[in-house]
Amino acid sequence: MKKTTKITLSGMMAALAITVMFVSYFPYLTYAVPAISGLFIMVVVIEINRKWALLTYLASAVIIALWSEPESKLMYLALFGYYPILKSVLEGMRKPVFEWILKLVVFNTAVLAVYYLLAKPFGISMDDLQEFGKYGVGALLLLGNAVFVVYDIAVSRMAMVYMNTLHNRIKKLLR
Repeated sequence: MKKTTKITLSGMMAALAITVMFVSYFPYLTYAVPAISGLFIMVVVIEINRKWALLTYLASAVIIALWSEPESKLMYLALFGYYPILKSVLEGMRKPVFEWILKLVVFNTAVLAVYYLLAKPFGISMDDLQEFGKYGVGALLLLGNAVFVVYDIAVSRMAMVYMNTLHNRIKKLLR
């Protein structure tokens, strides 16, 4: 594949990720939109390689950091934007238990980092979250982990669907 083709595909995928991130201003799409935007990075991983996917993520991250809704942008920057790249690296190790442990560590680290980045400026502490009950915060984090596992499986399935339906068409266009 020619370098200009790689640049074009990467630019198109970054533009699509950025465009989808603008939808995050609509209520209730705060977490879904960054998760969907990350799928465009997956296309670059499949069609070119991880290095180009990382460059695509960085290019999109700069613009998203400037203009997207704060919580969504942090979720994109801290997790969903680079997750397809990380997923391809971890799944290449062929050690499923270790892969899942690392994936969950990355997810929990990202969620907690986003929480602290958003909570501290507004003076919110863990004590303020006690309205969810004694185990509320832990239950929310556990539920978040379950949703993340479903997301990870969905990304794998979307990659398979892409490979079975669009990959050959895109490959012909990119020649």
